[in-house]
Amino acid sequence: MKIGIDISQVVYGTGVSNYTAYLVENLVKIDTKNKYVLFGSSLRDGKKLKEFTAQFEGRPNVEVKLFHFPPLLLDFLWNRLHVFPIEKLIGEVNVFHSSDWLQPPFINPNTKKVTTVHDMVAYLFPASTHPKILKTQKRRLSRVKTEVDAIIADSATTKEDLIKFLEVDEAKVHIIYLAPSADFKPQDDDKVNEVLAKYKIKKPYILSVATQEPRKNIQKLLDVFNLIGTRRDQFSLVLTGKYGWGPGFHTPEDVNWTGYVPKQDLIALYSGCRVFVYPSLYEGFGLPILEAMACGAPTVTSNNSSMAEIAKDAAILVDPRSEPQLTRAIEMVLDLNLENYQKMVRASMDRARKYTWAKTARQTLDIYENLYGSMDQKIEEPKVVEEAGQNEESRQDIEEPAQNGQLLDNES
Repeated sequence: MKIGIDISQVVYGTGVSNYTAYLVENLVKIDTKNKYVLFGSSLRDGKKLKEFTAQFEGRPNVEVKLFHFPPLLLDFLWNRLHVFPIEKLIGEVNVFHSSDWLQPPFINPNTKKVTTVHDMVAYLFPASTHPKILKTQKRRLSRVKTEVDAIIADSATTKEDLIKFLEVDEAKVHIIYLAPSADFKPQDDDKVNEVLAKYKIKKPYILSVATQEPRKNIQKLLDVFNLIGTRRDQFSLVLTGKYGWGPGFHTPEDVNWTGYVPKQDLIALYSGCRVFVYPSLYEGFGLPILEAMACGAPTVTSNNSSMAEIAKDAAILVDPRSEPQLTRAIEMVLDLNLENYQKMVRASMDRARKYTWAKTARQTLDIYENLYGSMDQKIEEPKVVEEAGQNEESRQDIEEPAQNGQLLDNES
């Protein structure tokens, strides 16, 4: 079987980038019998694509096809006009796994199409999404609805939202959970202190990791920290993540904005924090939650969408719109005695161990093989890490943000 995968998004330094990179790396690791054609295109970040694909040099079952088309051009050709079949760039494949940005057309009607939908923000939070991203996502999802043979959803939450908003056949949607990279594990004090010195961070600190955009609820966290700081001035707040879009922030003192940091530094930041806080308004998965837990960080996160589904009772779950709830939860962790704090550390690590990229890759490969081998048969749902359902209390309805696009505050 010849499997094509769009890897273009690995250049962006986001959760979707990590998903693509980890999935491809683990598919190639567990599968030596099938051939992989890795398609990537970037106008300005071609070097990053080359760096990522360099690890596959010499592997007889991996072929790399890199191009320098602007993403907006491919969006216009593929999502809007739906012309210029991708076979002209990569040749024929039996299965093609598209990205969350582009849905290319095909010459061969027998090519099986797979895609991953990470969230339904375009439908649930349109006012909190950049207009260009919103248009691109909706154009692509309209193609997904009519053309794709199998859709992978990161969580039961995303599957429910897909069926609700796209009205796709439930049998087409398969839940496969993500996982933290095996590199995410507690670091020793020397490594942590080295990284803290690099970014001029002093212990003790509260950590949050998120792209800076409205859905991530960053301003709410800043307001909460400002209140906590009046009672606990020894703590600082560290905010890590690249700028996405949206208005600026009202930032109190003792806040360290690191911007994007490389993975090894991020692992040390997770390992050294007193508490990790992830107060997003909505997530299709929320990978930083498991990354932090894998490093032993006690975690406070939102009680809605997939975050409650993923973290369950290993984290303190709060309404991200409630400043009092978020404040109490953070202070609860800050005030824990050593014994109870260590219990939270162990609970975090135990929870993270339930998710591995080997499982994610194996379940994804099952979908490819079932599509290729049983064209007229229903695909069997691959076994997920745990039961997909979640209780009604944690799966809250998400209200539309205000018409002016101003959320009660920010995202992942």
